[in-house]
Amino acid sequence: MAAEQNNSPSKHIAIIGAGLAGGLLATLLAQRGWSVDVFERRGDPRLHGYAGGRSINLALAERGLHALRQAGADGEVLKRAVMMRGRFVHPLHGTPSLQRYGRDDSEVIWSIDRGELNISLLDAAESHGARLHFDRRLDHVDFDARIATFKGDAADHAHSFNTLIGADGAGSSLRGQMAPHVALNERSEWLGHGYKELEIPPASDGGFRIEANALHIWPRGHYMCIALPNDERNFTVTLFMPHEGEYPSFAKIQTGDDAQAFFKRDFPDMLSLIPDLREDFEANPTSMLGTLYLDRWHLDNRALLIGDAAHAMVPFHGQGMNCAFEDCAALADMLDQHDDLADAFAAFEAMRKPDAEAIQQMALENYIEMRDKVDDAQFLLQRELELALQARHPERFIPHYTMVTFMRIRYSLALQRSEIQRQILENATRGLDSLNGVDWDATDAAVIEQLHPL
Repeated sequence: MAAEQNNSPSKHIAIIGAGLAGGLLATLLAQRGWSVDVFERRGDPRLHGYAGGRSINLALAERGLHALRQAGADGEVLKRAVMMRGRFVHPLHGTPSLQRYGRDDSEVIWSIDRGELNISLLDAAESHGARLHFDRRLDHVDFDARIATFKGDAADHAHSFNTLIGADGAGSSLRGQMAPHVALNERSEWLGHGYKELEIPPASDGGFRIEANALHIWPRGHYMCIALPNDERNFTVTLFMPHEGEYPSFAKIQTGDDAQAFFKRDFPDMLSLIPDLREDFEANPTSMLGTLYLDRWHLDNRALLIGDAAHAMVPFHGQGMNCAFEDCAALADMLDQHDDLADAFAAFEAMRKPDAEAIQQMALENYIEMRDKVDDAQFLLQRELELALQARHPERFIPHYTMVTFMRIRYSLALQRSEIQRQILENATRGLDSLNGVDWDATDAAVIEQLHPL
């Protein structure tokens, strides 16, 4: 067994996983004087290319940007990002239109390539002194002896540790090692819907084929397509629909020819945009969607889970990465505030767990909104009223999407206020087809009574 003993001072943390959360956390902790080792089961993407196996597109919002700013990594990341002003909705019948996320270009989200972002964060971590160990798959942890054993290069590698942080994703190896020692009560709830990725390539002149600065949605009830822009002028398209059941489902649509006929019927305007539809559909895997819940995230002062390893969620609010980045910043703050690691981990878990559960719930709810409501007349009327109430009560009535995406208030508070606001909107628009019949006095009174200023 090869020995990889750590001779660093006691203020040492070993991070399992050199993905997005692992790279950012390594940077934030190294900046604070921690001795940091990061272990990654894959090879170095800067040498061998990115081999993530996950969606190549991510939506970066204010929560994630705030954490990147703290690490000094935001500038480099935004150079490669594409601004998205809102949802560009493509109904099956009717005129496509842009639904802005915010009031103006100060409230936008950014489409970023996962591989490029990962590489930027690894460079940042290394520049601040973190030690990166690639081709090291966590195999066993002796929590009593504080020895972690990794497999790689046809050998076992033992590494002594002070504490371990699991940033190794939904299939976390560290979580599996912790399970016999702490009551995690791990459970996964699978959505019953899956996804497959396709591509809209650049136009013949090298530009974008459709509006660049938007997240495109083709809503079709219980299934949909979305498309996010890349800085190479292509779009990553994701088809979401049920795994099983009546047409359309992945059980019924299995071949490239099946996909061609399906898109001709339900997404006819996309056929000319995806010239390799048949080939992409057959070559790309159908992936699952689920939510991971744990009762505990830490094992005293010896191990802690963050990001998807602790609270994986479905992607429909674009907050998985942003939430994980917020975890990293919150954990760094807790480590600043507590000398004892067990106290820091417990305080981190107590603060972040309600917020993680809130955004997991909101992500599930947003799938229904995206696939079924964005072209619904009643939804659009409520959205119109939402903006009007925001203008009338700017400190009280703050749209749901704004709270989640453009602010850093706690997810749990955003969920609580969103549920109150949804009820106000439903009550005010019930039976109406325009804002002309709104009882403004009663609606204003409800806002003032039920929503304290933020």
